[in-house]
Amino acid sequence: MARYTGSVCRMCRREGAKLFLKGDKCYSQKCTFNVRPTPPGQHGQARQRKMSEYGIQLREKQKCRRAYGVLEVQFAHYYEKAANMRGVTGENLLCLLERRLDNVVYRLGFGASRAQARQIVLHGHITVNGKRVNVPSFSVKEGDKIAIHEASHDIEHFKALREGTGRTLPQWLTMDAENLTGTVSTLPRREDIDLTINEQLIVEYYSR
Repeated sequence: MARYTGSVCRMCRREGAKLFLKGDKCYSQKCTFNVRPTPPGQHGQARQRKMSEYGIQLREKQKCRRAYGVLEVQFAHYYEKAANMRGVTGENLLCLLERRLDNVVYRLGFGASRAQARQIVLHGHITVNGKRVNVPSFSVKEGDKIAIHEASHDIEHFKALREGTGRTLPQWLTMDAENLTGTVSTLPRREDIDLTINEQLIVEYYSR
């Protein structure tokens, strides 16, 4: 599957917002976005032309897609599914993305970034309700238990997690650090999602 292999810091600079793609570095003073918040490229510091309404909608869609590490076709499928659900389409979209297994693994602190969390899932280190799952797009449900596979407990990265990740958990997740297990106590709601995304602009993009 195609994946972006360039500098992820360029994505943050392009979208003009922190997407937290490099884990702990994004919270430090060494974050590239703190040093160079201008768009990438030789004309990044030049005066930018006023964006059209379509351009604003496109950038918001790209920001959301890149934050969750989802490809264009996948993102369109998520939007279609959200549009067919009851409730507000934009909120449905964000909640569907939050329920991805790689995002849940990241939110629990098992991975420093969503990219690392996706790799952890692909390598078979994660179980859902006791069964190994290696599909990052797997959608969790209320009551699901996400854990590090027993065979992976001795890996240094996971052994260190028993001392706590230091990450603030969203209200819809609970964590048992000693047993390296997290539980989906309820489905995520819009107020539980801390990304600065205007989902209405995404709806307008796909509705044009």
